[in-house]
Amino acid sequence: MGNYYCLMAGLPDITLEDTKRGVSMEDLREELDAVLSDADKKVIYYFFLKNDCANLVKLLKNPNAEIDRNGNLIMEQYVDLMTSAREMNFNVHRYPSFMSMFARDYAYNKDKEGYFPEDDMLYKFYQYAIETCPNKMVRQWYKLNLDIANILTAFLARKNGWNVADFIQGEDEVTEMILTNNTKDFNLTAEYDYVADLMKIVECEDPVEKEKKMDAFKWLWLEEKTFFNIFSIDAVFAYLCKLDMLARWDKLDVETGKETFRQIIENLRGEARVPEEFVAKAAHVRNMMAESV
Repeated sequence: MGNYYCLMAGLPDITLEDTKRGVSMEDLREELDAVLSDADKKVIYYFFLKNDCANLVKLLKNPNAEIDRNGNLIMEQYVDLMTSAREMNFNVHRYPSFMSMFARDYAYNKDKEGYFPEDDMLYKFYQYAIETCPNKMVRQWYKLNLDIANILTAFLARKNGWNVADFIQGEDEVTEMILTNNTKDFNLTAEYDYVADLMKIVECEDPVEKEKKMDAFKWLWLEEKTFFNIFSIDAVFAYLCKLDMLARWDKLDVETGKETFRQIIENLRGEARVPEEFVAKAAHVRNMMAESV
């Protein structure tokens, strides 16, 4: 695992209150290709693989769809993946096997009632990342995202009187608790501290506000996980995730967006977050490293 002092010290500081990204994903990716070790490139691969998965779904639904260029694959590779999958001749060493199997089965699943290919693909991606990524924090990040998706889905299903079991994916401690507990929070708060924050987010009636609060929650999780490792590959991955969040809010009104996110961050941060002396120390270290490169 490398220590990327020059890279991280040279990147603009970003906060969730920002309504514009300080650096483009394309430019940052080009820089990463030049400085990351081969081992760390395998970690960052997972970040862009999520875009590959979304692109594959788009192309299966519409071969002429416009794809996100921030993936690992190029158009010719997507075509090769889909063609080989249809011919039952896919090579698991060329592409992740879950993508090839998804492409193979799409024709059989697409017309099934209640089938949402985007959700199915996202779940398969989370499982793949959790099981295969060599980086612990990245595995934890995708496990968190999977758990959040299942928890929020469970709350929604219960609110609408649907059978919760029909919408939950995976078999782990979180899904077992969801399926076996009838309490308001599925008894998850006792085992997972973050569920208390999720409960507050669930109660938000405004869907846009709810989405903003969810991003704020995830942003703080990334900050806490990388607070003492600000020049590590973990920090590089976290920066990419934050940049991706900002991209989704580029069109927000500048002042309204900044004030809204500032309030959300302060409410979530609370009084039990990272001690101020550690914040000051980290800022001092960052400044010293920036001046030395």
